Amino acid sequence: MDHPTASWQAMPEGNVFYRRQQCYSTPDKLPNLGDYIVAGCRYGGPIAIMRDHTKLISLGRSTPAITKSQIQIYSPAGEGILVFSWDQGKIVRFGWTIDEKLAVLNEEGVYRLYDLQGDYEQHSLGTEAAEMGVIDARIHDNGLVALTNALTLLEVKGWEGNRPLALANPNISEPPHAWAVIPPDLNISRHVEVLLSVDATIYAVDNLESVDQRLSRGPFTHVSPSPNGKSLALLTFNGILWVVSTDFQRNLAEFDTSTVPGAEGPVCQVEWCGNDAILVSWNSLVVLVGPSGDTLLYPYMGSTFAITEIDGVRVINEDVCDFIQIVPRSTLSIFRPGSTSPSAILYDAWESFTKKSPKADESIRSIRPELAKAVDECIDAAGQEWEPHWQRRLLNAAKFGRGFLDFHNPTDFVTMGQTLKVLNGVRYYEVGIPLTLSQYNYASPSRLITRLTSRNMHLLALRISGFLGLKPDAVLKHWACAKILRSKPTTTGTGKDAELTADDEVCRTIVEKFEALGGTDVSYADIAKKAWEVGRGGLATKLLDHEAKGSDQVPLLLAMKEDKLALIKAVDSGDSDLVYHVLLHLHKRLPLGSFFRLIEDGGKTLAPASKLLEVYAREQNREMLRDFYYSDDRRVESAVLSLDEASRMTDQSSKITAVKTAQKFFSEDKERSFEAKMMDESARLLTFQQQLEHETDGKVTFFGLNLNETIKTCILNGLTKRADKIKSDFKVPDKRFWYLKLHALTVARDFEGLDAFSKAKRSPIGYEPFVHHLVETGYAAEAVAYVARCDSPKRAELYVACGEWRLAGKECKDRNDKAKLDELRKRAPNSMIARELDQIAGGMK
Repeated sequence: MDHPTASWQAMPEGNVFYRRQQCYSTPDKLPNLGDYIVAGCRYGGPIAIMRDHTKLISLGRSTPAITKSQIQIYSPAGEGILVFSWDQGKIVRFGWTIDEKLAVLNEEGVYRLYDLQGDYEQHSLGTEAAEMGVIDARIHDNGLVALTNALTLLEVKGWEGNRPLALANPNISEPPHAWAVIPPDLNISRHVEVLLSVDATIYAVDNLESVDQRLSRGPFTHVSPSPNGKSLALLTFNGILWVVSTDFQRNLAEFDTSTVPGAEGPVCQVEWCGNDAILVSWNSLVVLVGPSGDTLLYPYMGSTFAITEIDGVRVINEDVCDFIQIVPRSTLSIFRPGSTSPSAILYDAWESFTKKSPKADESIRSIRPELAKAVDECIDAAGQEWEPHWQRRLLNAAKFGRGFLDFHNPTDFVTMGQTLKVLNGVRYYEVGIPLTLSQYNYASPSRLITRLTSRNMHLLALRISGFLGLKPDAVLKHWACAKILRSKPTTTGTGKDAELTADDEVCRTIVEKFEALGGTDVSYADIAKKAWEVGRGGLATKLLDHEAKGSDQVPLLLAMKEDKLALIKAVDSGDSDLVYHVLLHLHKRLPLGSFFRLIEDGGKTLAPASKLLEVYAREQNREMLRDFYYSDDRRVESAVLSLDEASRMTDQSSKITAVKTAQKFFSEDKERSFEAKMMDESARLLTFQQQLEHETDGKVTFFGLNLNETIKTCILNGLTKRADKIKSDFKVPDKRFWYLKLHALTVARDFEGLDAFSKAKRSPIGYEPFVHHLVETGYAAEAVAYVARCDSPKRAELYVACGEWRLAGKECKDRNDKAKLDELRKRAPNSMIARELDQIAGGMK
């Protein structure tokens, strides 16, 4: 096993070391990349290549599928992942998103996002971009910027199909010589910044303004921002590489690429190696330019393609995939020849210990104060190594050093061991994700799991999830969707008896797997949606039965037009808002009859939905409630609804019609004959009141009064005959009529009429009510005349009620009721009345 320093190269000054380690050997796996347009995905991702039709190539092994417009995707290990054809016009640019999806943009502004299974989502930059046309674009992790034929810039934020936003107009007359974008997350303003090489200067364009940086060294053939967005590498037409800060205030370095020995032809790429060096490539040659202008040359056989990473640069050609980076500080500290750092001494001590040399104890004693730091450096250096052999040796050295410490937190040691096991697993050539420790920590383990599932490597993703203590939900969800896509429906039986047996089997397999592996939080609704999208409606329904959340079940069931099942699930959830959502959706989509029939056929199961529909319709849509009652043959409810509507009406004819409608509904129910009769009388009364108002020219209000008030109003307004007719037509009892007339004539103060009425015939209510009512209303003097017509035993008290004590005493004398007279004497309100009563008593025998 080669020593780690075997891949190191020192810059000419000798203070800085870079290493080129081979990740994969790919002979006979990749074509000559010089004949293709290439886009590389960061963080150890795949590359996408498309035939460059501007170049002639010779036929041979390296010319796969050149007769069609195809894009091929390879892993860094040269393994083919995907090939798909493109039929949407000329491609102007393709590149990778942060989620490892390939964004492909054509000249009409249409772009697709392909995952590694070949499925895609299609979006557009809009009609304006389609009319103007797109000539170029730059694609970054979280969006793209397109350059139109009108030389304006359109930005797309995110990959959800958002509407493009126009950036400030750079006001240029011809396409830029080169351009690049600095993503929003690398800018202080948090907005994308576009750098355009125009003439001898550069324009910096964002969403607010276009600023001329007033340079004179251009034009530039390459514009390349560093991974952290703080520096910019510019290559002029005469081959000068100029490194400057992105605000153009600090000149960082200059280098003349024409002085590189063996460099022939134009520069192919200018890419950053981390944030501290720049890689310039020609055909078959790669040069690394350090911060001070020193260089390292890396010759290759054939064309190369470089991909900038946050901690280095990945170089791919048809035979090899290399990773070039500055030697990490911890690695340099341990393995640099002649190093006397504590970590280097600790590593030597461990080697001595394995050889059973007493030198180990002496070495440990010499670094005892700095032993903890040395242990940490050995752990970090293990993470920086590619080969498991050196990883184990460095971790063993750290473990050895920990044994001499009274206390050392083992978390970093354990975490590094887990991390290295994961990294070694995904670096394996069949997986082909050459992640470094820095990239792994930056991109997060959960994103690595997502990347594995996107390659359908579910078993590895599941094992890594379990190893790292992550929930397996995302892996299980993707696996279930892939299972559905790969399974084929099979039928048994014919005609009505035909059944999709494969649906039951697939559903059972998915559920059992979830239960066995603890995928309790996985949404079955999401998986069911995938089944429905691929035409497996039966399977989707079966999967939804296992979904615990009604709010997740119902939307998909509605989309599948499983209306009754959606309503049942909504009712079962106990969520009234969800039930309303389903009801309103179905009311909008279904014919009214079908909508009501669906609810009626549900019986007791859908009774809560029926009641909620009534509540909603009563407040928001009375017409729908009326139709619902009619459809359900609910006559009584229909009648009550008509009465309720009648109570709100102001138009007299409409009100009478509504009451008649209620009478009709009541009459159709044998048990509601009384209500039907009342509605009939109510309608007749309203009609009669309408006539009365017409007769009085609307001067007197009758409409809407009850029967008693109508009679009293007639009497008060001199319509005695009309009052008598109402009494006759509506069979008002004599007693009630006499009371009504008594009260009405009293209100009218028609005491003569009241006297005549009382003498017209014998009173069915007697005459005591006359006395009491007149007294109560303040007409005691008029009440006296009616006392004599009352029963003899009650007259004395009635006279007292009228304030006539003398007449009361005389009544006692006439009846020879001395006891009553004595009682009255005791109750006399004053002495004068008492003396008068005494005189009356004295005249009695």
